[in-house]
Amino acid sequence: MFIYEHKGIRVRYADTDQMGYVYYGNYGRFYEIGRVEALRSIGFSYRDMEESGMMMPVYENYSRYLQPARYDDELTIKVTIPDLPTARVVFRYEIRNQDNLLINTGETTLVFLNRDTNRPNRAPKGLIEKLKPYFEIA
Repeated sequence: MFIYEHKGIRVRYADTDQMGYVYYGNYGRFYEIGRVEALRSIGFSYRDMEESGMMMPVYENYSRYLQPARYDDELTIKVTIPDLPTARVVFRYEIRNQDNLLINTGETTLVFLNRDTNRPNRAPKGLIEKLKPYFEIA
């Protein structure tokens, strides 16, 4: 299983709603930040993948809001990839505030698509090679 934590996401005033809570739609952006940085941490670039003709659209997205995040909170996003990707990849998220309080959990499933044909593909070989060590039994 692959696990990564991205720290230091500061909640800005523009992220909040009239109640002073982070607007629920912004959690998808936090998930994206977490997963892009998680892949970057192993040397895999979304940009390079897209330039090679492969896209990763979100197929499913689930969120559970446990506590509100508020203006100026500092968030940590824990990203887990529970299974080696195939034609899709699942990312799980835990978002905690500066007090280590779990405020949100979520999961997204992304699929790998050929940009030219808009047809599903297997995960890029480079991504599999970089993730494989996290799934090998010691």
